Amino acid sequence: MPTLQSTLQNLAQAFADQVVEAIRAASLQELTAVSNGAPRRARPVSTRVRTSSPKLGGGRLARRSSDDIEQTLGLVVAALGSGPMRAEEITRALGLDKKELPRVIKLGLTSKAIKKKGQKRATLYSAA
Repeated sequence: MPTLQSTLQNLAQAFADQVVEAIRAASLQELTAVSNGAPRRARPVSTRVRTSSPKLGGGRLARRSSDDIEQTLGLVVAALGSGPMRAEEITRALGLDKKELPRVIKLGLTSKAIKKKGQKRATLYSAA
């Protein structure tokens, strides 16, 4: 007397064999019709024009040279001449992308062109 588990296993195996046999016997046209007839398409090619601005499409920044970073640091130091600012205020005042600033600030701190006070979002940067 077969157990319930062995009976279910035999039925599942028979079903799987029949599905595989039906797929093998079907033509390519039948198989594409089953998939709603919508052929898979490759990802569309971007038509964006790359500009000379630091920001490219997709949220990624263009590669910046060390001269570009030093020039931006000079702008940041000049902006900080009016008083201490948070990073968000610096980006807003200079019209920079928020992803441009961390490397500039790191260079400014290591070269001691700027100094900081505070932690995390409460950090205030000032000209040294």
